[in-house]
Amino acid sequence: MPVQSSLNLYRHDRVNHATISLAGELDLETAPSVRVMIEDCLRDGIRTVDIDLTLLTFCDVSGLNAFLAAARLTATAGGALCLRRPSPMLTRLLDLTATGFLLSDRPLVPAPRVAVTDDLAAARPTSLAS
Repeated sequence: MPVQSSLNLYRHDRVNHATISLAGELDLETAPSVRVMIEDCLRDGIRTVDIDLTLLTFCDVSGLNAFLAAARLTATAGGALCLRRPSPMLTRLLDLTATGFLLSDRPLVPAPRVAVTDDLAAARPTSLAS
């Protein structure tokens, strides 16, 4: 017999900003509700969305895909989406999948490239053998 997961979503609006709190499990069964909530926000003119994950107890790849789709929808509408207060396990998932940009409401700036100069190359050891 399949186990039914549960997710509660709470939305709090402040002018053109919404905070959506998730409580429970975000998986294949419950992930579509996140997309619906984001679409509702955008339809209502909300352009800045924070998703509070304090009470989220589980998130699988379906949940991650829901967050990515929500970020894409929000960006397409000229807005911004940010995940707030993720668990260490979710933070690890975001790190492993290179989707940590979802944790910041500022665009990521790539690190500057450092050119290797003769001085830097000369300072590197060429062999570890003595």
